Amino acid sequence: MNKWYGRIGFIETKETVPGVWNDEVEERHYYGDIVRVSKSWMPTQESTNDNIQISNQIKIIADPYAYNHFHTMKYIEFYGAFWCIKDVSPEFPRLTISIGGVYNGPTLEKEENPDIPKTVDDVVDSINDEEDDGWTNH
Repeated sequence: MNKWYGRIGFIETKETVPGVWNDEVEERHYYGDIVRVSKSWMPTQESTNDNIQISNQIKIIADPYAYNHFHTMKYIEFYGAFWCIKDVSPEFPRLTISIGGVYNGPTLEKEENPDIPKTVDDVVDSINDEEDDGWTNH
């Protein structure tokens, strides 16, 4: 089993002033194990680029914050990019997180960090670079 360390984004919508609701983002770092690795490209007719989907599962060692807020988990850092969280299964003392497509919503550092891929092509290039190094995640 491969090890994983990265950020998980929690997003809660809160009322900042009466009648105004904003998303509040909090990122936390976690350790875990990569349980399943799978990726595919899904051709679409609306887009010139294929959409990449990964069906990975990561089991993290959860702290009390993660257990109390797992319903607000929106994205996870994996392969140098942020990915949507499709499903979270609580299995004390761990949480099993299923990952889907590339996450394009609000994050803490997306605008500040130029190393974070901004497009699907950037993500595909980073995955291909990993494979070219001779390392596999099986």
